[in-house]
Amino acid sequence: MPTVEARAVQEAISVAELTRRLRRAVETTTGKDWVEGEVAGLRAASSGHLYFSLKDEREDACLDCVMYRTQALRGRRLILDGARVQVFGRATVWAPRGRLQFVAEVARPAGKGALQAALEALKEKLSQEGLFDPARKRPLPKAPRIVGVVTSAHGAAIHDIVTVAFRRGSVRIVLSPALVQGDYAPQSIITALDRLERYPGLDVIIIGRGGGSNEDLMAFNDERVVRRVARIGVPVVSAVGHEVDTTLTDWVADVRAATPSHAAELVVPDMTARVESLVRLERALVRAIRARVSDDQHVLSRLRNQIHDPRFAIAERQQLIDDLTIRLERRVERGLARRKNVLDALAGRLSARHPRVVVARARVELGPLAARLASVARRSIAEGRGALGEAASRLDALSPLSVLSRGYSIATRADGRAVRRASDVSPGDAVRVRLHEGALTVTVTGTEEPQP
Repeated sequence: MPTVEARAVQEAISVAELTRRLRRAVETTTGKDWVEGEVAGLRAASSGHLYFSLKDEREDACLDCVMYRTQALRGRRLILDGARVQVFGRATVWAPRGRLQFVAEVARPAGKGALQAALEALKEKLSQEGLFDPARKRPLPKAPRIVGVVTSAHGAAIHDIVTVAFRRGSVRIVLSPALVQGDYAPQSIITALDRLERYPGLDVIIIGRGGGSNEDLMAFNDERVVRRVARIGVPVVSAVGHEVDTTLTDWVADVRAATPSHAAELVVPDMTARVESLVRLERALVRAIRARVSDDQHVLSRLRNQIHDPRFAIAERQQLIDDLTIRLERRVERGLARRKNVLDALAGRLSARHPRVVVARARVELGPLAARLASVARRSIAEGRGALGEAASRLDALSPLSVLSRGYSIATRADGRAVRRASDVSPGDAVRVRLHEGALTVTVTGTEEPQP
């Protein structure tokens, strides 16, 4: 081993050289094993790289990690805050900061990955139901008088809220204590909300707790708690954990605060700042009024200089009124004359169409038409009579009765059919013979067929 004197004369190396040696040493001893831990502090950079830490809660150890963009495209669905994953890569020393970090290349779920997947599935389900819709978010009251708080009665959250709220203004803080972690926490939170919502005059509710691990915050990811927060009748501010921690209660609440102190700042307006703002507004209003009065005074002075003698201005306006009156009278007279001419023309047309004149003219036109109608009617009747006589003569010539008058007769069988041939009847058949006058009923004694 070199002596102190030898070490004193030995040349010193640079920080960069030492960093390079450490980097080589770290990289040569890693890159063969999977590393398991819980993801915390996840941050997605604009470059596409993912920066996060892997925590080992059992031994209180933490390792800074980075997953570059090309690998992050595949591992982004697994690298989530609170998820327990296994990553494969290589440890290195980042020279600009002299910091040990693990460059992750591949990620796979481990341990509590199923819990994280169930949480994501619940989040997707509630989102599909519209519980996270921005349209249902309600604005916070501008000047609340009663602020309800649901948190642990012995935690730092209520102390921070009360301290900040009383420093900023005069409000009433109503605490509805609840368990904020553990198996009984969800039902305790729901009971506290039920109790608080019945409080008269309640304006807004703050629900939350201080920071903690992902397991500590699971009560605020419970579906029953999330649905109960969605049904609250007043605006709700969620202040669960620190800014890096996000729960389903944060999504369903009307406003999300990074911390309980921040929630108190959002809910309770700063009275000092409001007073100062009012003073500034009052001063600005006084200045504006003075400026307006000054401007109006200048305008009034200018108008006075323009008007000079008010009587002259009034006389000018009266003369203008007289001129407008004369023009109006002339226009009215011209309009009346024009309408009188139109009325006379319409009266003349109406006289020409008077019912007596129209009837008289029609009678004159109807006289010759009546004579022509009578003549045509007589001629048509005569022609009709001649045609009727001729048709009657032809009909009489064709009538069977005319044939009977010349000595012929018609023989019919019992069924009413005419006997045309000797074969139509048989000896012994009864035959009816119709004569010109009367009829005979005869019995056939024999038939004769026509000779060929």
